[in-house]
Amino acid sequence: MIHRHLSITGRVQGVFYRAWMGEQAAALGITGWVRNRADGSVEAVVAGPAEQVEALIARAQDGPPSAHVAGVEVREAPAQAYPGFEKRPTA
Repeated sequence: MIHRHLSITGRVQGVFYRAWMGEQAAALGITGWVRNRADGSVEAVVAGPAEQVEALIARAQDGPPSAHVAGVEVREAPAQAYPGFEKRPTA
């Protein structure tokens, strides 16, 4: 089980990026959360088996059809148990 913190930049707000990421996480069996940031980026913490987390990170590079992802910064995140995958309020 690995935990990663993602910062996604580009045209990623107002294009259903958070909903899309929730669908992708559910399909891969990943837990964690996603939220918009006041600076226009999207932030997420994802947890799960390494192969599935890496698959979600790869998908995050493209995002949903109406998004234009400029970059995805990935860092290790502290280990924590999440009951599922949730959309959180903007921070």
